[in-house]
Parts: sequence; C-alpha cells; structure tokens
Amino acid sequence: MFAVIKSGGKQYRVAADQVVTLGKIDAEAGESVTFPVLMLGGESPKVGAPLVEGAAVTAEIVDHTRGGKIIAFKKRRRQNSRRKIGHRQDFTVVRITSITGA
Repeated sequence: MFAVIKSGGKQYRVAADQVVTLGKIDAEAGESVTFPVLMLGGESPKVGAPLVEGAAVTAEIVDHTRGGKIIAFKKRRRQNSRRKIGHRQDFTVVRITSITGA
C-alpha cells in the first residue's frame, strides 16, 4: 500500500518503512508527525477531494539536514556588473511508520 501526502506545498508518494527527504518541518528529531493524505493506492485506490477522509500517514523525524550549495551568478557583459548569491536548502529526513486508511 502506498499513499500520496502533502507537505510544504509539495506532494510525495510514500510507502510504509520508507525514508523520505522533505522540506523543513518544525519539529525535533524523534518526534512523530502526521500528514494529510491526498490519495491511497493499492488494490482498491481511494482518491480524495481534496483529502481522503479518515486516512492518515504518521512518520518519525530522523534528522534535520541541508542540501548542497547552489551558486547563482549573474554577469552583464561590458557593464562591470556581477552578482553572486549562494543558497543551501534546509531538509528534514523522515521515516514513514504507518499508513492508515478508512
């Protein structure tokens, strides 16, 4: 059985005992969080409008991490104009513990 969950404005396809990297979630490592379910898949799939009633996905937060550095460099030729900006995205690693559906 799998589920499609929503977290941080994005959708993720998850299964039980899967480790997923999501956008940053404000919770400590070791805490349990629940996510809204958009779809339950398997032998009899259920699609929500927009959420599946009575369905929940619980996950345990494993770690908080950061992505790789991304450099945004803009140069306009013949104008002596350069701009360099770096960025590192914050991520949260979670382990899906259970998927419950109605």
